[in-house]
Amino acid sequence: MKILVPLAVSIVGKPSRTALALTVFAALCIPVSALTFNFTFTPESTAQDIAGFNAAGAFWSSKFSDNVTLNMDVGTAALGTGILAQAGSTQGEVSYTDFRNHLAADATSAFDNTALSSLATGTSFGMLLNRTSNNPNGSGSATAYLDNDGDDNNTTLYITTANAKAIGYTYAGSDASITFGNSFSWDYDSSNGISSGSYDFVGIAIHEIGHSLGFISGVDILDGNSPPINGPFSDDQFTYVSSLDLFRYSTASAASGVIDWTASATNKYFSLNNGTTAIAGFSTGLNFGDGRQASHWKDNLGLGVMDPTAATGETLVAGPNDFLAFDVIGWDVVPEPSSVLLGSFGMLFAMGRRRR
Repeated sequence: MKILVPLAVSIVGKPSRTALALTVFAALCIPVSALTFNFTFTPESTAQDIAGFNAAGAFWSSKFSDNVTLNMDVGTAALGTGILAQAGSTQGEVSYTDFRNHLAADATSAFDNTALSSLATGTSFGMLLNRTSNNPNGSGSATAYLDNDGDDNNTTLYITTANAKAIGYTYAGSDASITFGNSFSWDYDSSNGISSGSYDFVGIAIHEIGHSLGFISGVDILDGNSPPINGPFSDDQFTYVSSLDLFRYSTASAASGVIDWTASATNKYFSLNNGTTAIAGFSTGLNFGDGRQASHWKDNLGLGVMDPTAATGETLVAGPNDFLAFDVIGWDVVPEPSSVLLGSFGMLFAMGRRRR
C-alpha cells in the first residue's frame, strides 16, 4: 500500500451550509520580494467568473506586500456533492531547518518574531501523533504518543509553492488549480449583500486562493491514510507537516512542548507561543475528527474566511485570524500586525466559542 494524497477530498456540509474543499497536488519546491496573480481561465469561464476571480486576487494583493507572482489555473466543472469549489495547491518538500532559516530572514512583524521564537531549534521538531504502524500503544492505535525521534517526518515540511515563494524560494510552474462547481447559483457582488439562494463567488475565490497561499494541514493526509481507510503506515512516511501545522496545538501537546498532529476529535488550536495562548480553533479532520478538513478554522464560529463551509446568502469575510495565520507562515501583511494585539486575538477565540 502507499500513502494517498487526496485529489478530490470533500466535506458534507451541515443543512443550509455547503463545503469548501481542499485538494492537494504534488510538485517540487526549488530554493532561490507587490503580490500579483497570473490567472489562466478555462474556455468555459464567463466574463463574471473572470471578473470575480480577478477581484479575489486583487483582495489578496491589497493585503500582502510580497513581491511574488503566482500562477493559477481557474475554471468550472461538475464537482462532488456539496462542494462549492476546490483548490489543488502545488506542494513540495523542504527541510525544516531550511524553512525556518527562510522564515527568519523574511520576518517583518512582531508576531513573526514571536512565532519564530516558538519553533523548535535544531534540525527537527516534535509532535503528538497517532494511528501509525509503529505506535507504541499498538499498530494503528488512536491513542496519541510523543514522536520526536528525528525521523523524516520530524525534519521535513510539505508546503505550497506559493508559500515557498513568499519566503524566498522560486518555482516556475503553476502554483494552483482552482475549480468552481457549475451547478450553483452565484452572486458576484457582495457590496449589497449576497442574494438568498446564491453563494458569495468572490468570497469563496478568496477562500480557495487562501489554501494555495499556505492555509493547509497535513493532518488531512494522516486522516485519510489510517485504518480502516488505508495503512497503517510508519511515522516516518508522514512527511506532510505544513508550515501552518507548526502552530497547531492541543492542551496535551502544549504540555509536552510539541505540536499536535493527531487525527482525532481532540480540540486543536492556533497558537504562537507553544500552545500557551489559544488564538483560534482548527477543524480536526474529515474521518476521525469533527467532520471538517483539518485545513480550516473550526466550523461556524466566525473565525475568518478560512471557515470550511458557506451558506446561501452569506457574505464571506476575511479577518484578523486569517491575516495573522498568513503573516506567521511568511506573508508580509499590510499593515503588519502588532504584538499588542495578541491578547485580543485570544479573546476573539473565547467569544466565538461562547456564541456557538
